[in-house]
Amino acid sequence: MSATVCFLHGRESGPWGTKIRRLARVAEQFGCRAVSPDDRATQDPDERVRRLTELAPVLPGPLILVGSSMGGYVAAVASTLLHPAGLFLLAPAVGLAGYELAAPQALARHITVVHGWDDAIVPTAKVIDFARAHRATLHLLADGHLLHNDLERVARLFGEFLAVCLDRNRPGVPRRELVAAL
Repeated sequence: MSATVCFLHGRESGPWGTKIRRLARVAEQFGCRAVSPDDRATQDPDERVRRLTELAPVLPGPLILVGSSMGGYVAAVASTLLHPAGLFLLAPAVGLAGYELAAPQALARHITVVHGWDDAIVPTAKVIDFARAHRATLHLLADGHLLHNDLERVARLFGEFLAVCLDRNRPGVPRRELVAAL
């Protein structure tokens, strides 16, 4: 089964930042199509949700959403409309002032959250509460908001997550091309 992995970047980053490029290589090893919409034109998370829900119907195969920071909020909120096969959330922006939903609902069969103990932007306690409310798999790493110090561990966790979502024990044949930012 081929899936589309849609990466959603954070407020201050871009569509093909360090984490997304690394995780896209993992998705490629599983034979997945990787897309990463460019949402730098808006800082409004709810506008980003609207844009994602308009894009998703044209993405082939089962959908897996991967969101970092504000992108994690966007993925969680959009999941109630899109019903993805999985949500992989990195330092998701939950419990923050200025977001329409302080505690967004998330809907996916498989939800994994990765967060840094030393995150100075998104309080760890809020992420733990979110993970508990959704009975999500939660990984707390000795890292900060960007999770760059533990990037290889994040990539391994993402590979394990994809294997579960795609019901595989190991990666398939790698695909050679990634879809450019939409």
